[in-house]
Amino acid sequence: MSAPLRVATIGVGHLGRHHARLLAGLAGVQFVAAVDLLAERAQAAVAGTSAEALTDYRALFGRVDAVTIAVPTVDHLRVAREFLERGVHVLVEKPMAASLAEADALLAAAGASGATLAVGHTERFNPAIAAALPDLRAPRFIEVHRLSGFPERSLDIDVVFDVMIHDLDVILAVDSSGVAAVEAIGVPVLTDKVDIANARITFASGCIANVTASRISRDKIRKIRCFQPQMYVSVDAAAQELEVWRLERREGERPAIQGGPVPIAKDEPLRLELADFVEAIRTRRRPRVDGEAGRQALALATQVADAIGRGSRAGS
Repeated sequence: MSAPLRVATIGVGHLGRHHARLLAGLAGVQFVAAVDLLAERAQAAVAGTSAEALTDYRALFGRVDAVTIAVPTVDHLRVAREFLERGVHVLVEKPMAASLAEADALLAAAGASGATLAVGHTERFNPAIAAALPDLRAPRFIEVHRLSGFPERSLDIDVVFDVMIHDLDVILAVDSSGVAAVEAIGVPVLTDKVDIANARITFASGCIANVTASRISRDKIRKIRCFQPQMYVSVDAAAQELEVWRLERREGERPAIQGGPVPIAKDEPLRLELADFVEAIRTRRRPRVDGEAGRQALALATQVADAIGRGSRAGS
């Protein structure tokens, strides 16, 4: 494909407006339109560009090669499927759908038309996490903390599907042996949905992941620590910083711990994600986080939510 890829963004609220901003400057892309039910938000998203502001996504039919979708989760299936069935490539924000059945419907639509389906798990494109993943071959324990302030977004879903799912996707990229058991607790604090949660996930490999997510904290923390034989890896996802420490054994000497900070070329994860989506379409390869990966993250998030529900019922 030599012509620019015609791309539009549907839903330009808290996150979608950044899709629009980045697509407007992405090489090889013709940013066609921003779509939002609120006309003023659509207008703001295309300000300074040649793109059109629309309030009905159906006006895009026949005019785009690809779309990115950042509408509420309950609308993902309805909107994304209409484009996939027309052979239009889709990047849909996480969680990819409101249920596993809806996720399967999106996968089926993409499979039938041959359109690319990507899911917006931006942490996989965080330069520090991407640099750490090749070293994480056999972790035995993973500790994750993702804490943030109360958001003005994503309140249609609980914290597990809102933010913890990012880390669940990363963990699944580290250990693909299969989930053996999930224990979890969670409580609503400021909404009627779970606002803070902790999950203990045991994998078939024996690895255990302890994952905490909160959207009611004063401090913003996004850290992943991984422990495996003779190696410790620490990622500060917010600062895009990585430390790797190894146990070095030398003949005739005592073992020594060597390592420290690893140089990271910092970048905006969402920009890298959108660039990967465009390249995947152009080269006809799978995107880094495809529909199957999105479904796996959704499935694990569903297991965590179900475990929280079981705990709540047991304590009532």
